[in-house]
Amino acid sequence: MNQAIENYLTSIIPQRNQLFNEMEAYALEHKVPIMDLIGMEALIGMLRLHRPKKILEIGTAIGYSALRISEALPQATIVTLERDEERLQKAREYIKAAKKEAAITILEGDALELFDAVKEHGPYDAIFIDAAKGQYQKFFELYSPLLNEQGMIVTDNVLFKGLVAVSNEEIEQKRLRSLVNKIRNYNKWLMSHNDYHTVILPIGDGVAISVKKMR
Repeated sequence: MNQAIENYLTSIIPQRNQLFNEMEAYALEHKVPIMDLIGMEALIGMLRLHRPKKILEIGTAIGYSALRISEALPQATIVTLERDEERLQKAREYIKAAKKEAAITILEGDALELFDAVKEHGPYDAIFIDAAKGQYQKFFELYSPLLNEQGMIVTDNVLFKGLVAVSNEEIEQKRLRSLVNKIRNYNKWLMSHNDYHTVILPIGDGVAISVKKMR
């Protein structure tokens, strides 16, 4: 997105409450990856249109996205997955401060190992993937069977700071180049999926929206 347009859109986003401001400041100070403001507003807008009752989030971090979604959709319940103990502790503190313990359930552990526990809370009307980027396809394949027929899957960071659009020669770090290639492969796989229609929106860090094809 053009930087001037991004700055403009950010400037007109309504102010968040004190708790969200605190979370944004904490994430910035401690380098915790949370969804950027423009992407967050877009996600909330899509979910308001879709009106899911039950949401699965893969990647809690400090609970920012889950709490923003819960505020926008107070009738929804959210199951969110996280393996980092320090981030989990902060997420629990923030969820308690927001009095959202009844709406948000945290499952602790590696998302690739939590299927049985996640299934107990399903099925889901929406799935939000925002965890380890190199595992996106595995997350999608593992949890998409728990999606309702009319559900949707949203994946964040699929443009990865625009790096998916540059040549490998321009990416000096081998590890970063490998991650970018995995995201490119995921995007290609997702766009050609036999069972899903997908659109990638160039907002925030790139958001992919996937819905089941009608049979």
